Amino acid sequence: MNDIAFYTSDMTTAAGMLTSLGVSVLCGLIAMAVYRLGTKRPSKYMLISSLILPSIVHAVILLVNGSIGAGIAVAGAFSLVRFRSVPGNSRDICILFFAMAAGLGCGMGYIGYSAAFTLIMGLIIIIAEKLIPSDISDKYKLLKITIPEDMEYGNAFDDVLKKYTSYSVLENVKTARMGTMYVLSYRIVLKSISEEKEMLDNLRCINGNLTVSCGMTPDNTPEL
Repeated sequence: MNDIAFYTSDMTTAAGMLTSLGVSVLCGLIAMAVYRLGTKRPSKYMLISSLILPSIVHAVILLVNGSIGAGIAVAGAFSLVRFRSVPGNSRDICILFFAMAAGLGCGMGYIGYSAAFTLIMGLIIIIAEKLIPSDISDKYKLLKITIPEDMEYGNAFDDVLKKYTSYSVLENVKTARMGTMYVLSYRIVLKSISEEKEMLDNLRCINGNLTVSCGMTPDNTPEL
């Protein structure tokens, strides 16, 4: 790494440490911008995480560099932390690793390489998101139909679903209101969004005008 034509910082001086810290903050800003540009509903805390993660990794690497005892102490401290969160999608996890790699480079003193890596990888991520077509999972909707407990639901809605959807599958059936009703959950892809109301009206005619809802699926993001 010492032979490459990227600027390296002397991490034994205060100026070198502050320079590498400044570059790690810049890398965090770029990582946050990449995440924000490619996400329809960005998480506030994911934005904050991608912003500060390079600086945190920079500080950890700087403090444990060359010290086996400090490295073991830091590993022990992190092992006490237990994270509880919803499953992250693959893109969010990749952004976090992207930010960590930038912070690692800054902590090792390779600030020129870290800056170049962050800019190049950020551009690659943005270009790939623009050029690679979206998966069909982005079009999935969750259709919930409430029916009376004495209704045979096996093929009751097949004709309506075939007319208005290009894909439909019954994913879940559960009881509701103390077992007096059932709620059917379908994953569907509509042929035309303009016909959604017409489909719901036809479904209500079959289920006795009970509740019918159609919305985005809660788990239509790819998990890693």
